[in-house]
Amino acid sequence: MTSRPTPEQRLRDLAVLRRVRDRIDREYARPLDVAALARGAHMSAGHLSREFKEAYGESPYGYLMTRRIERATALLRRGDLSVTEVCLAVGCSSLGTFTTRFTELVGMPPGAYRRQAQGGAAGMPACVEKQVTRPVRKRGARSPAHR
Repeated sequence: MTSRPTPEQRLRDLAVLRRVRDRIDREYARPLDVAALARGAHMSAGHLSREFKEAYGESPYGYLMTRRIERATALLRRGDLSVTEVCLAVGCSSLGTFTTRFTELVGMPPGAYRRQAQGGAAGMPACVEKQVTRPVRKRGARSPAHR
Protein backbone atom coordinates (compact mmCIF):
# COMPACT_ATOMS: atom_id res chain seq x y z
CA MET A 1 0.00 0.00 0.00
CA THR A 2 1.35 3.42 -0.96
CA SER A 3 1.17 6.24 1.56
CA ARG A 4 -0.31 9.54 0.52
CA PRO A 5 1.97 12.57 0.64
CA THR A 6 1.45 15.12 3.38
CA PRO A 7 0.03 18.51 2.33
CA GLU A 8 3.49 20.03 2.79
CA GLN A 9 5.09 17.38 0.58
CA ARG A 10 2.39 17.87 -2.05
CA LEU A 11 3.13 21.62 -2.11
CA ARG A 12 6.86 20.92 -2.52
CA ASP A 13 6.09 18.47 -5.36
CA LEU A 14 3.86 21.03 -7.08
CA ALA A 15 6.63 23.63 -6.82
CA VAL A 16 9.03 21.18 -8.50
CA LEU A 17 6.47 20.49 -11.24
CA ARG A 18 5.98 24.23 -11.78
CA ARG A 19 9.76 24.61 -12.23
CA VAL A 20 9.70 21.78 -14.79
CA ARG A 21 6.86 23.48 -16.65
CA ASP A 22 8.69 26.82 -16.52
CA ARG A 23 11.83 25.15 -17.89
CA ILE A 24 9.83 23.74 -20.79
CA ASP A 25 8.39 27.20 -21.46
CA ARG A 26 11.88 28.75 -21.48
CA GLU A 27 13.85 26.01 -23.23
CA TYR A 28 11.27 24.53 -25.65
CA ALA A 29 13.67 25.00 -28.61
CA ARG A 30 16.49 23.12 -26.91
CA PRO A 31 16.87 19.34 -26.96
CA LEU A 32 14.61 18.38 -24.06
CA ASP A 33 13.22 15.00 -23.22
CA VAL A 34 11.41 13.60 -20.21
CA ALA A 35 14.57 11.91 -18.91
CA ALA A 36 16.48 15.22 -18.90
CA LEU A 37 13.56 17.04 -17.26
CA ALA A 38 13.28 14.29 -14.64
CA ARG A 39 17.01 14.46 -13.85
CA GLY A 40 16.68 18.20 -13.30
CA ALA A 41 13.76 17.60 -10.94
CA HIS A 42 15.52 14.70 -9.13
CA MET A 43 12.72 12.29 -10.06
CA SER A 44 12.44 9.23 -12.21
CA ALA A 45 11.02 9.83 -15.68
CA GLY A 46 7.97 7.70 -14.88
CA HIS A 47 7.24 9.53 -11.63
CA LEU A 48 7.65 12.94 -13.30
CA SER A 49 5.32 11.93 -16.12
CA ARG A 50 2.62 10.68 -13.73
CA GLU A 51 2.83 13.69 -11.42
CA PHE A 52 2.99 16.22 -14.25
CA LYS A 53 -0.02 14.69 -15.96
CA GLU A 54 -1.97 14.68 -12.72
CA ALA A 55 -1.12 18.33 -12.07
CA TYR A 56 -1.46 19.74 -15.60
CA GLY A 57 -3.63 17.29 -17.50
CA GLU A 58 -1.01 16.25 -20.05
CA SER A 59 2.39 14.61 -20.06
CA PRO A 60 5.60 16.66 -20.00
CA TYR A 61 6.24 15.58 -23.60
CA GLY A 62 2.73 16.64 -24.63
CA TYR A 63 3.21 20.01 -22.94
CA LEU A 64 6.60 20.47 -24.62
CA MET A 65 5.14 19.70 -28.04
CA THR A 66 2.23 22.09 -27.42
CA ARG A 67 4.72 24.90 -26.63
CA ARG A 68 6.76 24.06 -29.73
CA ILE A 69 3.71 24.05 -31.98
CA GLU A 70 2.45 27.27 -30.41
CA ARG A 71 5.76 28.95 -31.32
CA ALA A 72 5.72 27.31 -34.75
CA THR A 73 2.33 28.86 -35.55
CA ALA A 74 3.78 32.31 -34.83
CA LEU A 75 6.81 31.65 -37.04
CA LEU A 76 4.65 30.29 -39.86
CA ARG A 77 2.36 33.34 -39.70
CA ARG A 78 5.43 35.53 -40.14
CA GLY A 79 5.97 33.79 -43.47
CA ASP A 80 9.72 34.23 -43.90
CA LEU A 81 10.78 30.69 -42.93
CA SER A 82 10.14 27.37 -44.62
CA VAL A 83 8.31 24.62 -42.74
CA THR A 84 11.61 22.77 -42.29
CA GLU A 85 13.30 25.90 -40.89
CA VAL A 86 10.39 26.40 -38.47
CA CYS A 87 10.57 22.74 -37.43
CA LEU A 88 14.24 23.09 -36.52
CA ALA A 89 13.80 26.54 -34.94
CA VAL A 90 11.30 25.21 -32.39
CA GLY A 91 13.50 22.28 -31.37
CA CYS A 92 12.05 19.42 -33.39
CA SER A 93 14.56 17.19 -35.13
CA SER A 94 12.06 15.16 -37.17
CA LEU A 95 9.99 16.91 -39.81
CA GLY A 96 7.59 13.95 -39.84
CA THR A 97 6.94 14.10 -36.08
CA PHE A 98 6.63 17.89 -36.24
CA THR A 99 4.08 17.69 -39.07
CA THR A 100 2.09 14.97 -37.31
CA ARG A 101 1.94 16.88 -33.99
CA PHE A 102 1.23 20.17 -35.75
CA THR A 103 -1.68 18.64 -37.66
CA GLU A 104 -2.99 17.01 -34.47
CA LEU A 105 -2.93 20.26 -32.51
CA VAL A 106 -3.82 22.82 -35.17
CA GLY A 107 -6.06 20.76 -37.41
CA MET A 108 -4.08 21.15 -40.63
CA PRO A 109 -0.51 20.53 -41.83
CA PRO A 110 2.04 23.33 -41.28
CA GLY A 111 2.31 24.15 -45.01
CA ALA A 112 -1.46 24.63 -45.28
CA TYR A 113 -1.45 26.71 -42.09
CA ARG A 114 1.31 28.91 -43.47
CA ARG A 115 -0.60 29.51 -46.73
CA GLN A 116 -3.84 30.26 -44.89
CA ALA A 117 -2.17 32.53 -42.34
CA GLN A 118 -0.54 34.73 -44.95
CA GLY A 119 -3.83 36.53 -45.45
CA GLY A 120 -5.89 35.52 -42.44
CA ALA A 121 -4.80 37.66 -39.49
CA ALA A 122 -3.98 40.90 -41.27
CA GLY A 123 -4.89 43.86 -39.06
CA MET A 124 -5.69 41.70 -36.02
CA PRO A 125 -4.03 42.90 -32.80
CA ALA A 126 -1.23 40.55 -31.75
CA CYS A 127 -2.84 39.79 -28.37
CA VAL A 128 -6.07 38.70 -30.07
CA GLU A 129 -4.22 36.78 -32.77
CA LYS A 130 -2.30 34.82 -30.11
CA GLN A 131 -5.52 33.77 -28.36
CA VAL A 132 -7.34 32.86 -31.56
CA THR A 133 -4.48 30.86 -33.05
CA ARG A 134 -3.25 29.13 -29.87
CA PRO A 135 -3.06 25.35 -30.41
CA VAL A 136 -5.31 23.27 -28.18
CA ARG A 137 -4.45 19.65 -27.64
CA LYS A 138 -7.49 17.58 -28.46
CA ARG A 139 -8.29 15.47 -25.43
CA GLY A 140 -10.31 12.28 -25.59
CA ALA A 141 -13.93 12.83 -26.55
CA ARG A 142 -16.14 13.06 -23.49
CA SER A 143 -19.77 12.15 -23.29
CA PRO A 144 -22.25 15.02 -22.87
CA ALA A 145 -22.93 13.82 -19.32
CA HIS A 146 -19.32 14.68 -18.37
CA ARG A 147 -19.25 18.18 -19.85
